Amino acid sequence: MLRPLQGLFDPADTPDLLVGLGSPDDAAVWRLDAERALILTTDFFTPVVDEPYEYGAIAAANSLSDVYAMGGEPFLALNIAALPASLPADTVAEILRGGAEKARQAGVVVAGGHTIQDDEPKYGLVVAGFVHPERTISKAGLRPGDRLVLTKPLGFGVTTTALKRGLADPQDVAEAVGWMSGLNRDAGALARRFGLRGGTDVTGYGLLGHGWELASASTVRLRIENSAVPFISSARKYAAQGAFPGGSLDNRRYFDPHVIFSGDLDEADRMLLYDAQTSGGLLLGVPEQKAADFLTAAREASVAAWVIGQALSGIGIEVVN
Repeated sequence: MLRPLQGLFDPADTPDLLVGLGSPDDAAVWRLDAERALILTTDFFTPVVDEPYEYGAIAAANSLSDVYAMGGEPFLALNIAALPASLPADTVAEILRGGAEKARQAGVVVAGGHTIQDDEPKYGLVVAGFVHPERTISKAGLRPGDRLVLTKPLGFGVTTTALKRGLADPQDVAEAVGWMSGLNRDAGALARRFGLRGGTDVTGYGLLGHGWELASASTVRLRIENSAVPFISSARKYAAQGAFPGGSLDNRRYFDPHVIFSGDLDEADRMLLYDAQTSGGLLLGVPEQKAADFLTAAREASVAAWVIGQALSGIGIEVVN
């Protein structure tokens, strides 16, 4: 779909565009001077939960995540909203309040935005942040030997789809909302502190889809240990009921040729690794010699962090049980 745009902009004409026209990444990065670069990103989506405030908070956390995934600190945002004319004014207000309060929690100012009418609600943010030009985290930054660290569990897609189908228990939804509305700010700060260079956040393409983006851009092979991958408590229950969103099925079809499964993983286990996430955690490459100190610092800062595998020489992804 985007192929006709290739060649429209020549990277040689924009030497200060550090990230954006080459391999796809989480955000565009524009060098301002020797010490600062601007990160610019946008994201929005339809409701994943029923409560308007929670929807707004999750959408904002998801939009802010791309800046953290690039090693930056967000400072400014704009609303993007497409809302039905029939939506009650107090519902609209709660969506925007959820987004605004989440942005304020991140130290970000929402300075305006744009809304249109549409049949289905959509909400998100344009986000700007700063990063040092030589300290950007990118999908091309993994190196063989790096430990793969994930900072949120999986299972949000299958749980929110169960909610839409009337299958989800309230406590399961609350657990998913708690994780999805959480900021990746502290995990991003740790990544900067340890000078990490390779990473992304896990969102719509699922763990294996975003893992393949990392492997491909970095020209490495990822070895993921399924037994080490964290899931929220409801994930396997709803996976067994087949409550996967359409995006998870698309991920399986598109990325499966790049993945080798070793060991006895049933269909539900495999699909959970393709499950489309909303506002997922960071997937970071931590150099082997820094891994122990990184995990210690994560515990001290109350940042969730699981080692789920390693980057190796080669290409593609191998999942072992």
